[in-house]
Amino acid sequence: MNKSSLRRAVSATAIAGGTAALMMAGLAGASAHVSINPDKTTANSYALLTFGVPHGCDASGTTKVTINLPDELTDATPTVNPNWTVEKVTQTLPEPKKLADGTSITKRTSQVVYTAKTPLDPHLRDALVLSVKLPDTAGKTLYFPTLQSCEQGQTNWAEIPKDGQDPHSLKAPAPSVAVTAEGAAAGAPAADGHMAASISTEQAASVTDDGSQARSWAGLIAGVAGLGLGGAAFFRSRNAKASEAK
Repeated sequence: MNKSSLRRAVSATAIAGGTAALMMAGLAGASAHVSINPDKTTANSYALLTFGVPHGCDASGTTKVTINLPDELTDATPTVNPNWTVEKVTQTLPEPKKLADGTSITKRTSQVVYTAKTPLDPHLRDALVLSVKLPDTAGKTLYFPTLQSCEQGQTNWAEIPKDGQDPHSLKAPAPSVAVTAEGAAAGAPAADGHMAASISTEQAASVTDDGSQARSWAGLIAGVAGLGLGGAAFFRSRNAKASEAK
């Protein structure tokens, strides 16, 4: 095998390897957002919303997570997490709000604040779970702006996409969940075009990203496949030269 052929084979292998490395880096970034996994999204139902806290603020550990409830919700019941203390912040409404059962309220839970007993290591993950009653109207996306405070610095996950904007293009998107119609099939489009999430409670307890991780895995697999093809080309070329030499 001459030097030119060897350089071409090594170059192809290096490019494929570099692609795989870039895909792996993209995978790490894809899972970086604070996001929600619902165990159900059906209108007028109770749902467990799991907020994934996948990292700190750069190299600083997380000390507090403040979850703001959308105006459509009047309350939330936090699930006990032994690593955190939790409190509900109450807001007085400007005027009484009438509920579906005919009663009226003058206050609502506006925030749920989790405070870490020990700062969460920036390289570890945790999950914070709220039980909420979803609105009785389908086709709406609920946003939960979340402030992540760390030993040094903070990240405000509060960006809301404009009409037609891809939420994955935002730097710090607010966690969200789309309310679906009753009886909607798992994975079917909701009234507003979002995909309905139908995830079991056990799955909701795990912390995943907002869907971009699956796409990154696909890219990573493609990169690894390219690496394999580069290596195969190298050996085919070497074997061909060996046969010519005989």
